Amino acid sequence: MGIGRRAEVASSGVVIRQYRAEDAERIRLICHQTGFMGEPVDWLWRDRESFTALFCDWWISHQPESVLVAELDGVVTGYLLGCEDSRRVAHEARTFIRHFVRRGCFLRPGTAGVMWRMLGDGILDEFRGRLPARVWDERWPAHLHVDLLPECRRRSVGSRLVTAWFESLRKRGIPGCHLQTTAENVRAVAFFEAMGFDEHGPPANEPGFRTRDGKRLHIQLMVRALT
Repeated sequence: MGIGRRAEVASSGVVIRQYRAEDAERIRLICHQTGFMGEPVDWLWRDRESFTALFCDWWISHQPESVLVAELDGVVTGYLLGCEDSRRVAHEARTFIRHFVRRGCFLRPGTAGVMWRMLGDGILDEFRGRLPARVWDERWPAHLHVDLLPECRRRSVGSRLVTAWFESLRKRGIPGCHLQTTAENVRAVAFFEAMGFDEHGPPANEPGFRTRDGKRLHIQLMVRALT
C-alpha cells in the first residue's frame, strides 16, 4: 500500500510525491552528497556505489511504496526512505562484506580507510557492548531516513515529507516510528524533536565515521508514538 499518488505543492514551489523508478539514480546522488551530517561525504567515503548500497539501495529496491521525494523545478532534491516493519530490512553487514571483499573496496583510494575502520570499530565496539543495535520494538516498528540538498532546505520540505509519512503509517494502523541520527548533528536532532521525536537511550558509537579532526561520532535513537 503506497503513500498516495496525489502530488502536494506548497507555496515554496516544491512538489512532494511518490517515488518513481526513474528517481533511483537521483536519490543515490543525494544520498552521497548529504551523507556526512547533510554535507558531501566524499572526503571520507569516495566510492559512491558502496555508500549508497548501505544507506539507500535496499529501500528503493524493496520498499519503493514507502519512499517519498521532494521535487523542485522538476528535479528531485530530497527524499524520505521509510519502512513500516523494520524487521524486513536486510542486515547491513552482508552489504558491507559484499563491497569490502567482492568489489575490492578494502583497496580503493578514498574509501579503504573508512571501511577498514568500520570493520575494526565494529569488532571492538561489539566486544565492549557499544555497537548500535538493530532496532525492533512493537511500539515503533516503522522507521525513516530523510535527506535534502541545500536548495531544498528551509522551505518546510523536511516537515512535509515526515508529516506525509506519519499520515501513511496512521492509515495502516502503525503505532509508532523510530530513526537513528548522528548525535553530533544538532540541527537534525532539533528538527526531529520539532517533529515529535524523543531521544531514547544513550548514544552509541558510530562505526567508521569520524569528524574531520578525527573525533568519533555517535548514533542517537529517536522514537515517536503515532497512536
